[in-house]
Amino acid sequence: MITDGHPLLSLRRRATRLSLRAIVDRSQATSRSDRTDWLAAGLIAFTCVLHLAYLAIACPFDLAPDEAHYWHWSRHLDSAYYSKGPLIAWLIRASCELLGPLSVYLTGSEVFAVRLPAVVCHAAVLAGVYVLTAETLRDRRFALVTLALALTVPPMTAGAVLMTIDAPFLACWTWSLVFLHRAITDGRTWNWLLAGGFCGLGLLAKFPMLLLPMSLVIYLLTDHQRRKQFHRPGLWIMLGIVGLASVPIVEWNLRHGWVEVRHVVHQVGGNGLNPLAPFAFLGGQFGFLIGYWFLAFLASAWSFRPPVADRGHAFLWHFSIPVWLVFLLASTRTEGQVNWPAAAYVAGFPLAVAWVLRQVRDPSQGYRRFATGCLVFAIALGSILTLMAHFPATLLRPILARLMDAPTPAHPLPLRKLDPTCRLQGWSTLGKGVDAIRARVRAQTGQDPLLAGMVWTIPGELSFYCEGHPEAYSFGLALADRHSQYDLWRPNPVADAQVFEGRTFLYVGEEIPGMTDVFDRVEAPIRVEYAQDGQVLAAWTIWIGHGFRGFREISHRADY
Repeated sequence: MITDGHPLLSLRRRATRLSLRAIVDRSQATSRSDRTDWLAAGLIAFTCVLHLAYLAIACPFDLAPDEAHYWHWSRHLDSAYYSKGPLIAWLIRASCELLGPLSVYLTGSEVFAVRLPAVVCHAAVLAGVYVLTAETLRDRRFALVTLALALTVPPMTAGAVLMTIDAPFLACWTWSLVFLHRAITDGRTWNWLLAGGFCGLGLLAKFPMLLLPMSLVIYLLTDHQRRKQFHRPGLWIMLGIVGLASVPIVEWNLRHGWVEVRHVVHQVGGNGLNPLAPFAFLGGQFGFLIGYWFLAFLASAWSFRPPVADRGHAFLWHFSIPVWLVFLLASTRTEGQVNWPAAAYVAGFPLAVAWVLRQVRDPSQGYRRFATGCLVFAIALGSILTLMAHFPATLLRPILARLMDAPTPAHPLPLRKLDPTCRLQGWSTLGKGVDAIRARVRAQTGQDPLLAGMVWTIPGELSFYCEGHPEAYSFGLALADRHSQYDLWRPNPVADAQVFEGRTFLYVGEEIPGMTDVFDRVEAPIRVEYAQDGQVLAAWTIWIGHGFRGFREISHRADY
């Protein structure tokens, strides 16, 4: 008979207490995880509301030339375009079809509708970074800290209000990583399908998406356990989906002489070897990540390098550092742009945050204070720069006005050298100026003049901001500008002069060499300026050419 003091009963009671404690601990852990997830969702939703309100009420920026160019693509839907895949054009077209009238009602133009997909994609990136960090490093609170810190990095917030290729590309890249990690962890075919779907969709946005399968292969080859994935169907299913996604791009290139491929090849390696160029690349990345986060990224790349890294760190490392090194290597042959390695920072930023938190927890009190001070400074600097970029007229230009030189005939717009946001303003003013001239020419000739730009960045802005969204063309190919999508759309005035013979053009840019051979008569140029607070931020020259004859000599560059 077992009495109250019997050892077996005591052991049973102790086991029961331990089981109850484990249940309570699991319940509390689940509750904390749920709270953290809700906090992350709330933070993402709050940032979305702020960005939408900014675009609808307070945004001072017109469409950037790239944005207007992609909007122009959306009016000519295709399976690919001269320099990129079709995804951005599809998104802009869908948004303008669904919300264009609302955008015009709220803001007076379709700018809000054009940029709305950027807000959605930005939210997808933030959610993906949170999920990826939480699942790879198995710490939701750390993932929440990573999410909050990401919002203080200026390039991250800029991606929410500008509709560039990077918006859908980075969203697809981030969620490809989420489902890849799940697929490698649990082996479920469903996760491989989703990883392939997002990777294929990202390929339709930007060709560097192919670096993700490259990183995957490197990741799998570097561990004998992971190499088993090559003998399982999931990996090949994913790669097959990516291959299928490339079919429309390949078909488009077959119809257009592989111009898209030639463009990419020229961008990557068309300028010859320059051993000093990587230093410019490093300097650009230093500025891109406000110095602090770039140094933290480099430090984390060393600290978490294989085989030092655990499984989660190793995954993030293999999908950031090899990608970044590809662009560092490419910088020896091309100048590139600072945003090119952006995909490397999706997995790299959680590593950088992990390294930073190690520093602020260092046993040495002096070093811990120093590291904490640096982090606080980086947060404050990033937040201030973000606010300045969003409200330059109030917060940035009064400071720059004290630093800039006085305008001269050789440098009439000195502020543009110091403030890149100047390039986002004044396009609607140009559109109104062109519309006034169109009305005058229409009254004189009884016919609407055609619109053109001297370089590829102009026609999209003219078509978007002029009344009725008229078609606009580029003279660029005949004037030593690089190739562009405008050279492929037919008819165009450079390749099909006979179609436009005798027409009147309003064209924006510098004087055409030998313009008397191109037109019967050209009127005196008209200058349109855009100024704020007495400072000229942008200026254009508009020419009126009557009796178009065509370009007798095409002086275009051989590059793509």
